Amino acid sequence: MNLFRSILNASSFSSKSCIVRQHRCLFSLPDFSSFSPLGSPEQTHHERKIFPYKQSDLYNIVSNVASYPKFIPYCTATRILRTSEENGSTLMDAEMTVGFMSFEESYVSKVTCKPHESVQAVASSSTPLFKTLTTTWRFQPASPQSPHSSGAVLRTDKRAADDGPTLVTLDLSFAFASPVHAAVSSTFFGQVSKMMVKAFEERCLEVYGIGRA
Repeated sequence: MNLFRSILNASSFSSKSCIVRQHRCLFSLPDFSSFSPLGSPEQTHHERKIFPYKQSDLYNIVSNVASYPKFIPYCTATRILRTSEENGSTLMDAEMTVGFMSFEESYVSKVTCKPHESVQAVASSSTPLFKTLTTTWRFQPASPQSPHSSGAVLRTDKRAADDGPTLVTLDLSFAFASPVHAAVSSTFFGQVSKMMVKAFEERCLEVYGIGRA
């Protein structure tokens, strides 16, 4: 009888142990062992597309940092803190607020605008969400025969350098400051560059109408 009770007790203990192990498997936290305690590795995304607009028109949209909440995905607010001129470029310190999923963070970016050529925004080192974040837009004359056309009918007659069409390139590089942010957001954030180009195209249509470059 004592032996029978011992077997029953052992069986009961084994059953409970299995339940505990199953619970640990079902409710365990994500495995962050592959992430560095210093944050995530930097990711870079590159997009390019031809737009049937002038370089100056496209530059004017991107250099207007105050308008970003109207079309840049997940940018909920901007505030220009300081503006200066240096060697023909406009320099700005701009506070930007981004919100996506359950995160909302504000940080300061140093923005460099080279008229009709490029706009680059580099997040300051105090960014709570990102270890690094750099966005660079570039604008240059494009050939109507380029395979990256937006689909609009492009002019083939002789035209001035700023008449369009214009090749727009976007380089977005970022690294999350926290492995938790990286685990939750990296796949999602990897699509943002494509979303930015799409939103930029829609903004061009809203401001300038259908391009005829």
